[in-house]
Amino acid sequence: MIIEEITVTAFQQHTRIVGCEKTKLAICIDPGDEAERISEALDKHELKLQAITLTHAHMDHVGGVAALKQLRPNAEVIIHPADEPLYLALPEQPAWIGIPRSRWVALGFDYSAPPQIDKYWTDGETYSVGELTFKVIHCPGHTPGHVVLFEAQERKVFVGDCLFAGSIGRTDLPGGSSEQLMDSLLNKIVPLGDDVEVHSGHGPVTTIGHERLTNPFLTGAYTLGRGF
Repeated sequence: MIIEEITVTAFQQHTRIVGCEKTKLAICIDPGDEAERISEALDKHELKLQAITLTHAHMDHVGGVAALKQLRPNAEVIIHPADEPLYLALPEQPAWIGIPRSRWVALGFDYSAPPQIDKYWTDGETYSVGELTFKVIHCPGHTPGHVVLFEAQERKVFVGDCLFAGSIGRTDLPGGSSEQLMDSLLNKIVPLGDDVEVHSGHGPVTTIGHERLTNPFLTGAYTLGRGF
């Protein structure tokens, strides 16, 4: 498995290119911005972009979809249907976190309408990228249609903003649910196994085992309030 991490936006969001070493097919998980850098990274590894795969539709994870689709028009855009309303609302999302409209252009948040969705995730489906096989797990809570992508052979899971090293995703934005997020974490992500490497949308790589033993939201030391 090839993993190229590109950190973008003021939110320090991790966009990732994940590719199959043998077939050179790849996906881009959550292109938040800087589509040209993403395209250059694909070329560096001689990868063909099969799909733009979205864990969820917050602006720091989908803000670069339109530009990347223009550069790689054959790549399909994939998202869970429950996050489609958030995805389509991209141009208005900066207002949700209190950014004055007068500052949107200066901050790079003057988003155009996002491109058409080509495919919808289904909970439990398997999605192949060359010899890589991802299980798609619907994990609502941070957003209604949040998914994680788990590659069992590689023992890696791409969790978007569900789980971070030492913290968990916020639930105070439209469609968030503390109860759903905790259910997703405890009943869908933690059972994947302590050895599984966790690639989050923000912050360092960790493991499920480390978080299970030390993350205050998983140990019960803190009650769920506001994460990242």
